Amino acid sequence: MGFLVAAACGLVGNYLILRRMALVGDAISHSVLPGMAIAFLLTGSRGSVAMFLGALAAGVVTTVIIETIHKRTRVKQDSAIGIAFTSLFALGVVLINIFAAKVDLDQECVLYGEIAFIPLEPIVSVAGFPLGPPTVLRMAVVAAVTVSLVLVFYKELLVSSFDSGLAVSLGINATLVHYALMSWLSVVVVSAFESVGAILVIAMLILPGATASLLACRLPLVHGLAVIHAALSSVLGMHLATWLNCSVAGAMVVAATGLFTLAWVFGPERGLSRRWLRTTANEPESGAPPAAASR
Repeated sequence: MGFLVAAACGLVGNYLILRRMALVGDAISHSVLPGMAIAFLLTGSRGSVAMFLGALAAGVVTTVIIETIHKRTRVKQDSAIGIAFTSLFALGVVLINIFAAKVDLDQECVLYGEIAFIPLEPIVSVAGFPLGPPTVLRMAVVAAVTVSLVLVFYKELLVSSFDSGLAVSLGINATLVHYALMSWLSVVVVSAFESVGAILVIAMLILPGATASLLACRLPLVHGLAVIHAALSSVLGMHLATWLNCSVAGAMVVAATGLFTLAWVFGPERGLSRRWLRTTANEPESGAPPAAASR
């Protein structure tokens, strides 16, 4: 389950990093609260389907609000993100306090997830063949669709992420690609936060892509390294959580951060150690004594 979440988030996160919109995932993860509150008020149910649809609608609305504020006013995108997610999060808190103060919406699940309890869920079977817990199946479908979308729309996503003007000149509707990407980001975030929580899903969006970008420049290789990073952080996080008897999702993020640190320090081209060795090798040439240079 951890690998599915990290891989799907990492693939989408690569495009967020390219577009310098990494914090949009943060905004969406915080803005799902009013969607869940409204879904509960409309249906009277705390079931997964109602909560998922409410959170998904809130995520899409958040994206539309951010883009509307950014494009229709002089407010910059980072400020628009801050306005959107703080306002919607506050709206969710007010709605819960007024209409659902006596209802337990399991806020810890929203913030920290409950990936350790997924094995306790009932197993879904088809024709007597057990497939797995519903949460895992849903995330597997989301991850598979994410990979398919990246493969099918690779050119559109690549060109519009680097240069929207070039994309328009090539006949690509950059605005449509952008909203489609943000909408799918909402699906991925909402599907993932039930397992790793609204806060930790932000790390899953950014750390795989950030680590891969330190090791490679070409986007296909960055995607591959992000998936490898997702697998390693999931396995190492599970072992770390078992060893320390702590949150699995938190341990996965700690492991992912450790991998990022290793890439930052020992990266083959951009790592600190490589840059230090390069500087040391050039020291006699570039560090010529001023006195000698003046002679």
